[in-house]
Amino acid sequence: MEDMKAPASAPTQGSTEKAQEPRWLTDEEQRVWRWFMEGATLLDDHLDRQLQRDAGMPHVYYGLLVKLAEAPRRRLRMTELAMLAKITRSRLSHAIARLEKNGWVRREDCPDDKRGQFAVLTEEGYEVLRQTAPGHVDAVRQAVFDRLDPEQQKALGEIMRIIAEGLQPTEAGADLPWLR
Repeated sequence: MEDMKAPASAPTQGSTEKAQEPRWLTDEEQRVWRWFMEGATLLDDHLDRQLQRDAGMPHVYYGLLVKLAEAPRRRLRMTELAMLAKITRSRLSHAIARLEKNGWVRREDCPDDKRGQFAVLTEEGYEVLRQTAPGHVDAVRQAVFDRLDPEQQKALGEIMRIIAEGLQPTEAGADLPWLR
């Protein structure tokens, strides 16, 4: 419960509870955290609704198509695509199955690794992306960039870079979505 206030009654001196007491958020931190969560939730919903309306796909699927479109030969190994999209392999597999059903992506076996597969953006998928991108960019611009001045945009970028880098440990055994 990240946004709970500290309990009114403090543990008695000498109790072991004192050593385990959480670092409660200050009122200001709690305010910032709640605005962050509300903004992130509403932004994700806004972009999801725009993409569902314009292309019949959720935001995460659009992101997968973009990653494939930017890749050499419009193809990526499934494990690399999961890492770039920051999603679990299971969620990626489900998404790719739906995109295959629409004819926007196809899977290809990896010739040098019998267990590996590529996700490949089809011409039809590229065309859907090309037609959908202008509306999506407009939705992003209206929801984020048009509301911020250049200094705020720069600050937001730096803040999100710090958060993203801090949540992606590089040591072996890190618990990251694409490794699950």
